[in-house]
Amino acid sequence: MKKRADFQIRAAHAEDVPIILQLIRDLATYERAPHEVTATEKQLADVLFGKRPAAEVLLAFEGKSPVGFAVYFYNFSTWLGRAGLYLEDLFVKPEKRGKGYGRALLVELAKIACERGCGRMEWAVLDWNEPAMKFYRTLGAKPMDEWTVFRLTRDGIARLANAADTAATTKSVEHD
Repeated sequence: MKKRADFQIRAAHAEDVPIILQLIRDLATYERAPHEVTATEKQLADVLFGKRPAAEVLLAFEGKSPVGFAVYFYNFSTWLGRAGLYLEDLFVKPEKRGKGYGRALLVELAKIACERGCGRMEWAVLDWNEPAMKFYRTLGAKPMDEWTVFRLTRDGIARLANAADTAATTKSVEHD
């Protein structure tokens, strides 16, 4: 695959937040869940470029048009004693696929992971997204079939946090 001369990847800046939000919406539409996007430009500006950034973003451009992005952050492996790079989202607009842009974003992420001493790169793929799984396998990535991802949403987090307070209060009352 020949690289296009007008293709560029760069780190996102605060002024790119509208582009990032649009790509998030495009990704959600592709993943059949456009109604689930509740992020706002203000939220993204704070969480990505505020005092304590939670993630970083690479943007891919064809000429001046944004065609894709990668959102990533760092996790930690206790067994390796090293940080890992976790790819939260990788997206290339469907009409721009097949040009090597997704691969180029992953290569750039691998370079970042190497430079920063990461012990591994990880990401999740929807079970129905066979083209993505096939693509990742061609890069040497292996599915972690023995692992199941668990998630608590905001309501579940709040319930658990309150349950911990309730349990602590109950124990305190029982022992007083």
